Amino acid sequence: MRYFLEVSYRGTSYSGFQSQKNANTIQAEVEKAFKILLKEEIQLTGSSRTDTGVHALQNYFHFDTKGELSSQLLYNLNALLPSDIVVRNLHKVRDEAHCRFDAITREYKYYVYQKKNPFLEDEAYYYPYTLDVELMQNAATIIKEYSDFTSFSKRNTQVKSFTCDIQESQWIIEGECFVYQVKANRFLRGMVRALVATMLKVGRNKTNLDNFRTIIESQDCTLADFSAPPEGLFLVQVAFPNNYFN
Repeated sequence: MRYFLEVSYRGTSYSGFQSQKNANTIQAEVEKAFKILLKEEIQLTGSSRTDTGVHALQNYFHFDTKGELSSQLLYNLNALLPSDIVVRNLHKVRDEAHCRFDAITREYKYYVYQKKNPFLEDEAYYYPYTLDVELMQNAATIIKEYSDFTSFSKRNTQVKSFTCDIQESQWIIEGECFVYQVKANRFLRGMVRALVATMLKVGRNKTNLDNFRTIIESQDCTLADFSAPPEGLFLVQVAFPNNYFN
């Protein structure tokens, strides 16, 4: 039987989402809790990989198990998991369902704050510089005109295509933060943080909108800025087709 498991987590203490040798990850913690409860090795497949220090309000695993599971499993898993990881929902799905390939969109938000605030320290990027938000908004709009984001992908990625269908790209204000909100069918490794860091250079007049276009069109990642730290980035939602869980 195949199940989808919805999770949320604070990524500060973890080396990303996916299991790695000699590293503490979200996947490793959840698999460890499953082994204690079900007395069997459960191999989790993740929907969206997040890097070291990145947070998620919603992400998914899928896994197969021999027996049928009850909703009581969520309570038991949460009792075992660290306080910075929570499992929210368990969905029984058809055997061929795949949480990565069947997802139709992913939405991220990146938070930037400009006035010192200790309560935002691990959840947003402290950037105390004057910003032209209108220029940043223009840059965010330009992004929707393109589909090849080679320039905003880290090197040594094992992907066959650098094409992404950007459906939403905008700067908004939430509380004390400027927030970059972006939704697409898929994202490349390091892509959102690179877009943010490069747009911040536009906002500081360190580069202009014409050069921002040139960076995108160059398909050269050495021209983009990848300096935005992980703590400001949240995976907000992974969406599936209507009635997918029915």
